Amino acid sequence: MKARISPTLAAVVILGAATVVQAKPISRIISEMGLTPADFEVVSETADAMLAGSTPRVGEEGTWVNDATGSKGTILVRDVRDNCVHLQHFIQPEGTDQTREVRTRRCRDAGGNWILTP
Repeated sequence: MKARISPTLAAVVILGAATVVQAKPISRIISEMGLTPADFEVVSETADAMLAGSTPRVGEEGTWVNDATGSKGTILVRDVRDNCVHLQHFIQPEGTDQTREVRTRRCRDAGGNWILTP
């Protein structure tokens, strides 16, 4: 028995595959948050310092300020499970009084390094 696919069904499948939502690149997320690459570097250094040494504990906080831009923020450890830590970032970009929230996850690789993961 041969299976037949109508041209309409084939078009729907192809169009559906073409519109699959892709994750935003980190550079775009940083830009949309109002941060500069230098701000992101300070955020990353703060998170790295929080994760250095032992496994972080839920509720731990770290704060950061980029004196060059005026952006600042707080990082909170929300959850730790399955070799991963879930971080909640409260960010206040330079030039705004509005605080924005971003959630990230870092997981340990085989070498013990904390890697930013989706």
